[in-house]
Amino acid sequence: MSRCQNLWGWSERPIWAHRREKCGRCVWFWPRALAENGSRVAWDKSHHCRLLAGLVPDQVQMCRRNLEVMHSIVQAASKTKSICQKTFAGMRWNCSSIQRAPSFGPDLLKGTRESAFVHALSAAAIAHSIAQACASGSLPLCSCSSVPSEVPRLDFRWGGCGDNLHYGLQLGAAFADSPLKSNKLGLQALRAVNWHNNVAGRQVLSESLDTKCKCHGVSGSCSVKTCWKALLSLGEIASELKSKYLAAIRVSHRLVGHRKQLKPTETDIRVVRETDLVYLINSPDYCTPNVHLGSVGTQDRQCNKTSAGSDGCNLLCCGRGYNAYMEEVVERCRCKYRWCCYVVCKRCRRLVERVFSDVMKS
Repeated sequence: MSRCQNLWGWSERPIWAHRREKCGRCVWFWPRALAENGSRVAWDKSHHCRLLAGLVPDQVQMCRRNLEVMHSIVQAASKTKSICQKTFAGMRWNCSSIQRAPSFGPDLLKGTRESAFVHALSAAAIAHSIAQACASGSLPLCSCSSVPSEVPRLDFRWGGCGDNLHYGLQLGAAFADSPLKSNKLGLQALRAVNWHNNVAGRQVLSESLDTKCKCHGVSGSCSVKTCWKALLSLGEIASELKSKYLAAIRVSHRLVGHRKQLKPTETDIRVVRETDLVYLINSPDYCTPNVHLGSVGTQDRQCNKTSAGSDGCNLLCCGRGYNAYMEEVVERCRCKYRWCCYVVCKRCRRLVERVFSDVMKS
């Protein structure tokens, strides 16, 4: 029997084993598999749960018991993939490895900073998607969040339909953390790190819950305000997690007293907090392609030659230099509104400079 590792842990037998495909060391990552395969599934029959690769038995059982939630989980998978790539678009590691399913490299499998970010974002995305699905009425088993316990100020009242964070966290944790309950030898440190980062992602999500209000009154006045609790967008959550990625703490899993704990490898580092991202091994610089390190390199990446940030040519090109060329762009311009009711535009041409990182010199 082949054993295939997904990013969340080990499953005894892959869900797709009935296809009789030969598999050496297969790696499956749920955002990619769910986003591409799950979007084509109706999710109205329990056997649909067997159509997804890489789910562990507990996740399959949860899928069968909560089919209506799978649409939200599939949506979370799709958002995780796109938002991760957007968040890191201007950095050497740009989350492009999510596109390499089913085979992933060490950047997402060996307890790196990058793996920490993806775990945290994935865990937050599931809870976020379920919480908002409850508020929108998409899920029959949940509804709006309960009325906040805090007393409203004199200028507003509680109303509306708040995101059901409690339900989202409960179901999201049950799904995302299931593969981490394995007790396979040799995986304790990685499992502990991944679990911590899952929790960190959900904690950052919880702290994003904010009060939103809508005004009511005659002629647009705001004599009465109705307020509810709503989560920030997943893109904003990702930005916060990126800050934590940049400040992530390297840890080791060692015995403290009678049990093992995650402790910083450097003695002058503060105690690890619940919202910190943690990692086990240092990442490569991601400048050059190296399959053993999980690096695809930065050659031929577009850069900004006037920027001093991570998207600037100095950092993104890793000292190799860059190539610039002019490209003619055709776009709509000088648009005018015509009564009634359409817009007329001219077509204008302009030259735009494109700058790309040079290839690795031999």
